Amino acid sequence: MPYVNIKITQEGGPEGKGPSDAEKAELIAGVTDLLHRVLGKTPATTVVVIDEAPLANWGISGLPVEEYRHSRR
Repeated sequence: MPYVNIKITQEGGPEGKGPSDAEKAELIAGVTDLLHRVLGKTPATTVVVIDEAPLANWGISGLPVEEYRHSRR
């Protein structure tokens, strides 16, 4: 039984809105299909979990993600 955990940041400013329910459904369907096509895994037993982290809880290269993004401009 494949288990896939997708971790993403919540986007959208102070409200911290992440992807829409439709976008999450597309991710779940796409990952499930990919595992089926490439590895022959059964979609009925494939589990996909999406975890969303507030931007303040995510860092890259020793910096909070928003500061990192600004440094890359």
